[in-house]
Amino acid sequence: MKPIRVVVHGALGRMGREIVNALCHEPEIQLVGAVELQVSDDYLTLPDNSGAVPFSSDLGYILTSCQPDVLVDFTIRKVTMPAVRAATEHGVNLVIGTTGLTADELNEIEQLVQAHQVGAIVAPNFALGAILMIHLAKVAAKYLDYAEIIELHHHLKADAPSGTALTTAKAMVTARGKPFSRPPEQGKTSDSRGEQVEGITIHSVRLPGLLAHQEVLLGGPGQTLSIRHDTISRECFMPGAILAIKEVVKRKGLVYGLDNLLGL
Repeated sequence: MKPIRVVVHGALGRMGREIVNALCHEPEIQLVGAVELQVSDDYLTLPDNSGAVPFSSDLGYILTSCQPDVLVDFTIRKVTMPAVRAATEHGVNLVIGTTGLTADELNEIEQLVQAHQVGAIVAPNFALGAILMIHLAKVAAKYLDYAEIIELHHHLKADAPSGTALTTAKAMVTARGKPFSRPPEQGKTSDSRGEQVEGITIHSVRLPGLLAHQEVLLGGPGQTLSIRHDTISRECFMPGAILAIKEVVKRKGLVYGLDNLLGL
């Protein structure tokens, strides 16, 4: 069986470097090219010293010359969407971990992959523990009437609330079948209560020293329940990313959320 040929878009970013390193240790996957906004060399030396791959700021050139099966993109919205359009035009499957994509952008991705008969897996979080946190929060949502979410990320994160927090809140409301109850406002209202998603208040914290953390708090008369996930290093995203790469080549159309690959 031939290895899955992969190009990493944003290869020198925080997530891009982790993905490049992880792919070097996967016998079923072959990194064949890399793209970055600014490039000083024509080749990217692989971290395991196994060689080098073509490296360019021109995504179209890399897609044409390297002929990948999959483009992996963990960048930012304004960079991701042009990459999606270019990749689908070349018949390349997509694994996207960019957060903050709008409903319109997700709709465009779905239309593009359908039109070009390729697959795309888009997920707000690729950490398996985070996916389990959301699953457990959905279970608990049916039994407790009040809920809030605290999400904490590094100070360079572009979006707030995080995509994971919004996904969690919407999944909880769907599982419950109705909005959560909210405590009555006491005195003067302010923005300090955070963003509201159908009765769930989401609090966003941005500080140096943090990576990615989320706690779902549920409450009822005389009790509370806390479900928390902590990302200690970006290494935790790699099993989910590898799984998505292996699965996307078997599918056509858009799959949103890693839970759909785990059977949750």
